[in-house]
Amino acid sequence: MPNKVDFNPDYPIIAASDALYERAVGIMTPVTQTLAKGPGQYVNGVAPKYVERGNGARVWDVDGNEFLDYNMGIGPVSLGYCYPKVDAAIIDQLKDGISFSLMHKLEVSLCELVHQVIPNAESIRISKTGADVTSAAVRVARAFTGRKKVLCCGYHGWHDWYISVTSRNSGIPEEIRNLSSTFEYNNIESVKALLDEDTACVILEPFIFEAPANNFLQELKECCLENGTLLIFDEMWTGFRIAIGGAQEYFNVIPDLACYSKAFANGMPIALLTGRKDVMSLFNEEVFFFTTFGGEALSLAAAIATIHEMIAKNVPAYLAQKGKQLKDGYNAIAEELGIHQYTKCIGYDCRSMVTFDASAGNPLELKSYVQQELIKKGILWSGFHNMSFSHTDEDIAYTLKAYRAVLTLLKAAVINNEVSGSLRGNPVEPVFRKLGNASNKPVVKA
Repeated sequence: MPNKVDFNPDYPIIAASDALYERAVGIMTPVTQTLAKGPGQYVNGVAPKYVERGNGARVWDVDGNEFLDYNMGIGPVSLGYCYPKVDAAIIDQLKDGISFSLMHKLEVSLCELVHQVIPNAESIRISKTGADVTSAAVRVARAFTGRKKVLCCGYHGWHDWYISVTSRNSGIPEEIRNLSSTFEYNNIESVKALLDEDTACVILEPFIFEAPANNFLQELKECCLENGTLLIFDEMWTGFRIAIGGAQEYFNVIPDLACYSKAFANGMPIALLTGRKDVMSLFNEEVFFFTTFGGEALSLAAAIATIHEMIAKNVPAYLAQKGKQLKDGYNAIAEELGIHQYTKCIGYDCRSMVTFDASAGNPLELKSYVQQELIKKGILWSGFHNMSFSHTDEDIAYTLKAYRAVLTLLKAAVINNEVSGSLRGNPVEPVFRKLGNASNKPVVKA
């Protein structure tokens, strides 16, 4: 029988997952379309590789195993899988069509709604992915300022201007690489050291897990204003989560441009670029940014339904409440077990992360061991709590019960130096992410 969300006696059978993987390896390079979903982010031999369906906060893999999911599509599923009101909106629109030969009326409806809820949304562009809109923001910033250089902090997609500062920058000309640099979050001096008369824009995630300190975002805006540089918020993770209007509403720091994709359409592919009208007006004639599927109607319908539901149910407050229960509960268990010195849960309540300190061993192996044992108990986990509106009090209670059991095992494995030997497959791999380092040298972060 497939495993359930329970204290199962054994690890899940994943034969169908492995068979699909073998079919994929010969014809797909690599097998995953998103690094965070790929097999390298899960303990090989224990974790499922392919999912078949989801409902609420749970997913079922191709072998029929059930899991309580804390990845939620790596962010976009903010309300829950198969959320009735969003699915109904998609189905209703599907009856009328998907893509058309003229603009669709829902484009106007969505932009009117976004204009109401996002502070800087004087003007709005619609696209499909986060990389689309971050790259469009950089292009229009360059056009508006007449400058070339970009300063970035965080993860901003796969396009040349950003990926040139990471370890995966093959195929990008050196001339392009030399135009982008990174700065250290919460270190305003690292920004000032790089700002010059040719800096077109500063783009950053307003926060990832670390909170802005010493009025960092406010100071950053002032520095950009003084230098004639545009400030861009990449709000893929913060938008519609920390507040309906995103981090710019939450911190009351209004950027010149802002980018959104995850969360506001509950899993449907859509992205937004919002910003000052004088900057955005360059898209009319001077800057080219168009895509065939920007007006695809199913995603428009899903976005409108999702945003309305978020407003009506005050979803950001719910995500924070449930996430706080989970984060505080994890830290309380770690302290009670006497292992808080090497593992803790950090970040904002709506999206937190479990960390492991090297003082207890290889952090990736510690993470892998916890993941392995949580999978046995029916929890799909890769170190994050991406909260959704479908996570219930019962889910939180069960997860904390599972954490208590798994962290007890972890403590014993650390004491006996048995973490590595207890892994039933290859540990999870690091994922590159440029968080700091004011140079163009690549940094690999777990």
